Amino acid sequence: MGQGEGVALSFSVLAGAIRRIWAKSGEGFGHGLLAHMLDVAAVVETILAREPESSRCWIARELGLPPAQVVRWIAFLIGLHDFGKSIPGFQLKWLEGWQCLQLLGLVADKFSAAMTQHAPASAALLNPLLGRREVADAAWLRHVLQAISAHHGYNFTQSQINEARPVNEGRGWSEARQGLFDAYFAFLAPQGVPNVEELSLPAVQWLAGLTSVSDWIGSNPDWFPLGERCDDLGDYYADALRRAATALDAVEWPRYRTLLPEPLPLDTLIGRIIGRQGVAARPLQQRAEQLLAGGRGPSLLLVEAPMGEGKTELAFLAHLYLQAANQHRGLYVAMPTQATGNALFQRAVTFLRSFAADAPLDVQLVHGGAALNEQIAHLRGIAGTPGEDVTSSSWFSQRRRPLLSPYGVGTVDQALFAALNVKHHFVRLWGLGNRVVILDEVHAYDLYTGTLIEQLLRWLKAMGSSVVLMSATLPAARRNALLRAWGIGESAIPAQPYPRLMLADDRGISGASCESRPLAPIELRAVGEDLASLAACALTNLESEGCGAIIVNTVDRAQALYRMLQSSVDDSTVLMLFHARFPADQRGEIETAVLKAFGPQGTRPQRALLIATQVAEQSLDFDADVMLTDLAPVDLLLQRAGRLHRHQRARPKDHCVARLYVAGLGAAQLPDLRTTAWEFVYSPYILGRTWAFLRGEAELHFPRDIDRLVQTVYGDVPLPDEVPEAARRYIDGKASEDHQGKQQAMRQLATHVAIDPADEPQSAYLNKHFGFEEGEEGIGLPNRTRLGGDSVTLVPVHDTPEGWRVIMDGEVFDPRQPVTDALAKALYARQIKTSRPDLVRHFQAADNPEAFAGHPLLRHLKPLRLVDGNVQIGKLTVCLDDELGLIYQRNAPASEDEK
Repeated sequence: MGQGEGVALSFSVLAGAIRRIWAKSGEGFGHGLLAHMLDVAAVVETILAREPESSRCWIARELGLPPAQVVRWIAFLIGLHDFGKSIPGFQLKWLEGWQCLQLLGLVADKFSAAMTQHAPASAALLNPLLGRREVADAAWLRHVLQAISAHHGYNFTQSQINEARPVNEGRGWSEARQGLFDAYFAFLAPQGVPNVEELSLPAVQWLAGLTSVSDWIGSNPDWFPLGERCDDLGDYYADALRRAATALDAVEWPRYRTLLPEPLPLDTLIGRIIGRQGVAARPLQQRAEQLLAGGRGPSLLLVEAPMGEGKTELAFLAHLYLQAANQHRGLYVAMPTQATGNALFQRAVTFLRSFAADAPLDVQLVHGGAALNEQIAHLRGIAGTPGEDVTSSSWFSQRRRPLLSPYGVGTVDQALFAALNVKHHFVRLWGLGNRVVILDEVHAYDLYTGTLIEQLLRWLKAMGSSVVLMSATLPAARRNALLRAWGIGESAIPAQPYPRLMLADDRGISGASCESRPLAPIELRAVGEDLASLAACALTNLESEGCGAIIVNTVDRAQALYRMLQSSVDDSTVLMLFHARFPADQRGEIETAVLKAFGPQGTRPQRALLIATQVAEQSLDFDADVMLTDLAPVDLLLQRAGRLHRHQRARPKDHCVARLYVAGLGAAQLPDLRTTAWEFVYSPYILGRTWAFLRGEAELHFPRDIDRLVQTVYGDVPLPDEVPEAARRYIDGKASEDHQGKQQAMRQLATHVAIDPADEPQSAYLNKHFGFEEGEEGIGLPNRTRLGGDSVTLVPVHDTPEGWRVIMDGEVFDPRQPVTDALAKALYARQIKTSRPDLVRHFQAADNPEAFAGHPLLRHLKPLRLVDGNVQIGKLTVCLDDELGLIYQRNAPASEDEK
């Protein structure tokens, strides 16, 4: 393709209809479509100039173009994204603009006026126009048009694009469009032609993501004022490039640079990563460095090692090496929960500050509760402040944008949405492309989420990213599935002793093992599964002194146990309760208090007892002298056991030996999984096998027992001979059949809902419904990253005669009136997520008052109106207790919010 001939290159000599076809309404003639196309093209060029060369080379290969030509090509194509606005149906949306076009002779009948979808119309109209410019009707062109027409959130199928072509237009429309296209083409036409037959789906979605982002920036009138700012198109475009640079500076979009410009000794790197000098690298980190040092190309690093061996520091180290070798644009650390993300965020900030080298770095906390985080509040709006080289841009923090920032810590869910057909999923894909993505605690997910992670791995590999997977240990089948997703055949996977590392890159796969420091043995003991037995055992173990923990599987058990113990302990014992059914702000305060008492830097009480649910096994770096736990899958029991004697400290004389009491372990028969509600939380099959194999263990030896027990329980090792016959029949019979059926259903469901990067672009979305993310409204059905029932996020408010209050003695507000930002933040901070079915049904059908519906922070939340601390919803009484959190006063199966 080359420059057009005989076509005017200034606005003033264009036909009136060409100049008055508008893209943005506003004063005067609004903003012309040609001007907007040039603005967005300029934003594309400016963004790509700030990205690493590796990103430009990747898309150049995908398009079959020399790297020197690819930026102009992409800017030219993406600038055409709104060309479909030149249809009568769209131009009719602004009366003043339409009246101007009528005076210039452009009219419309009822058929053409009814066709208003400009995004698919762009693809329908551009195919023949570009086809006459030496590219014909090539498959790659249709794929490009699919990408740029998706900028409002979803990919259109070819039939939807065909149906968007205007019909029965009045005279002059085709001629005006041709003139508009010719002027744009004459000025911006790139050199050469893509040397590919078709594009891969990852390339299509990369283009779609960049189109949306560039359009968001190029449509902001604060940066790109309406009107023809210069007459000459060359001058106009130069001005647009300057404005694009100003816009990117304003949103704190950084220029690419590597964090490790030159090699440094390993011990020096580890010291800088943790912010403390004089630190020696551990054996696991040394072996990882040896693997990474010889790596070639984007890589998958799989790390399985015990708790406390420095896996997090290893992951940051891997980022340094992989980014330096591959010019990766940044890092995203994906954690299982918001709490684990919050806990890691400060460590990530410390790491980034150590390598910032006085150049500002943007980092985002990427999950739904990020706005409540104090560290994020500090990092917002401090760009340019002396001594502040790590900041958090408010522009990147908005919905769907955080993964565009080069650095982030958040939940795995935010990354998984990139592989689902939710609105603008390709924006997330663009942000994750050519990046190092760390997935921590990969053992913590069921097969549904695990299968989505496999699909995400396929996307990340296709888009030139590197991945670090970390776990205490993985069942062999799960490990092999993750490696297959990266393209490693099972026969190539080395049999590597534990602790193990595996690196898959352009050379193939290699493995390594290392020594791990042996820990003192943990005595394994049994206790009855009834709450009275748990309470009595805990009190006996803390008769003199010590800090103990009880981790139970449901909130109801935790609340009941706390009530029981309240009447049994004296004032000298600190009794704490921690679970997910507290308002978010109170939960944060409790977490801080727990860490103060049980954390590595805490002030240890003489005697304390923490009662918690699963939220404590991953999210808190706490240390217990003795622990009691409900029966749980073996990998989670080991995770809980890892909190025993976790920190180096002097122990009370009665707790020199670590002891783990497991509820129900010593029973002659498998505990009643229904009465305890354990079967509603975990697979009875895995619980049964855990019970069967742990009954014969007297001690746990870390690290050697971690891998042995996980492979035994999750493998096909027959049950021990001493397992009672009735329990054997149940575990190997009904429990096994139900488990296999649910596993197969979960994998099928995840495979159906996820987008496959290997699919043909034109067919990838044919059977994928338009979806929306949980917590927002949209067309289609919600696309979930985790199985379970629907959920709803509630904000408890106190309904008093004077009005509503956030807290009982707080400020009164009228729910029928808009609320201030300060009040909205106070309400937002009180949120509680629940998946209790009767509550979900009730609140999904309820309309929000103006106070919630009218504020962006609150519009997806639902008020829980409490009168005297409780509310009746059907047969369920819901209470909010200051000490116990949200209480449900009716028995029902446990659900995800029970943890």
